[in-house]
Amino acid sequence: MKALYPIFFLFMFAAWVGSEQLKEEEVFKLYDEAFGGKPFAKFEDNTRETENTKLQAGVISSTAADRLIRKIRAPETTSAAHTDLPTCLLCVCLSGSVYCEETDIDAVPPLPKETGYLYARFNRIKKINAKDFSEITTLKRIDLTGNLIDTIEEGAFSKLLLLEELTLAENRLTKLPALPPKLILFNANHNQLKSKVIKANFFKKLTNLVSLYLGDNALEMVPPNLPETLRTIHLQNNNITTVTDDTFCKSNNTRYIRHALNEVRLDGNPIFLAKFPNSFTCLKNLPSGKYF
Repeated sequence: MKALYPIFFLFMFAAWVGSEQLKEEEVFKLYDEAFGGKPFAKFEDNTRETENTKLQAGVISSTAADRLIRKIRAPETTSAAHTDLPTCLLCVCLSGSVYCEETDIDAVPPLPKETGYLYARFNRIKKINAKDFSEITTLKRIDLTGNLIDTIEEGAFSKLLLLEELTLAENRLTKLPALPPKLILFNANHNQLKSKVIKANFFKKLTNLVSLYLGDNALEMVPPNLPETLRTIHLQNNNITTVTDDTFCKSNNTRYIRHALNEVRLDGNPIFLAKFPNSFTCLKNLPSGKYF
């Protein structure tokens, strides 16, 4: 029975693949090459036969096996991310979560329906297409940290009405995508963002936003009209040189207190916070940063 396992696996694999790029006859051809033309031969691993004997007995040759794997995993006309190889063979799928970390994919892989959590950190993804998440409306968390993303098509996250956490840290973004309304956490640390690409009411409409991370970018000012729900904002290591009385507070209401916001990071910016004493009167805690 052990000798039949490779054949069973390949038939199942070919069925899963279902690719026009890998025809049935190609599977048999590569399989025959890999198994020395004798796929049904029996061979015990504990014998001390030579490599030629192993090949004749039907044991897979490493070189041909590598060719077979490469042929199935990465057809020449398709990137590794979008072969017909099922995502749950390329990545790890577990209880509604998909883990594609450090797999060298260069695009978002096709996700199983009802995926709730995607972790595709430290890959080579360059672009987020509008169709990548259009049919996976169950997503609650997406983490794309450490990729090469510089482009996100309009509406890429528009259908993700359940999305609560979106992490795009350590990429190459120069502008922000439209964000879904129920977002609780947004992390775009270590990108190339400038203030001019953030519209005046960009974050105001996110009425569930609790944590906002925009550190290590090229922002010249604190994003305006921050939602009242915000508890944490990280803006360290940007180019912020000034804040106004309305940045965090309300200049026309001296009794206004921003109760939720308790952590503001402004360290690593070219600003002396002591020059703007009226800018933090509504905060429970002073921002971190240079005061003298």
